[in-house]
Amino acid sequence: MNTRSGTRSRAAGTTSRGATGSGGSSPVRTPAQARQLVRHTLAALGPARPSQVDDLLLVTSELVTNALRHGGGVAAFGIGVGSDRVTVSVSDASGESPLYELRDELRPGGFGWPIVLRLCREVTVDRHPDGKTIHATVAFDRRPAHHQ
Repeated sequence: MNTRSGTRSRAAGTTSRGATGSGGSSPVRTPAQARQLVRHTLAALGPARPSQVDDLLLVTSELVTNALRHGGGVAAFGIGVGSDRVTVSVSDASGESPLYELRDELRPGGFGWPIVLRLCREVTVDRHPDGKTIHATVAFDRRPAHHQ
């Protein structure tokens, strides 16, 4: 898994299929809404490996939850689809990068970002004048439908 910071508008090698806010307001306000958009996008792609769908939904939930808890809300949300990957992009108003901290297992919270880093092929944090956008890319191999 690669991580880096930089300035770009969308994950390389993907086409945008998600919903992004206009005028700084995202239609995604909760993790459940974000997961629903991801499920809808994935359903349009055809059959997929359940474990990869689960990974993508968990990454989506964690990124949106972090934007709500630490970034002042979701400013924009997008989904980029590539031939072998899906990238979820979440923008918020905070310029602070997520922290990776070793946490005491008895303390609540702090596990979402390490989960995102573990499940993703690549994670980038792009800072911009209005905050940041996190692009999280999950490997996504579409499997052919099996007929019995």
